Amino acid sequence: MTWIKKTFKTWPLFFVLLTGLVLAGCEGSDSREKIDDTVKEFSGQKSLERMDQMKKDIDDINKKQVDRLKEIE
Repeated sequence: MTWIKKTFKTWPLFFVLLTGLVLAGCEGSDSREKIDDTVKEFSGQKSLERMDQMKKDIDDINKKQVDRLKEIE
């Protein structure tokens, strides 16, 4: 039973150290970009960026349609 407690005490420390090494070793490389991309995806930031881009696209389309209608009249 005590080995379970010891294991659960050491795992978080191991993951913190491993994450630090991975992030430090990936600075400025393609791996770093992939990690940043993954973090954005999980945090929802990427979805917000996509929605903002869609809003801009829809606004542009609406403006173009208004301009076309003005030309026809």
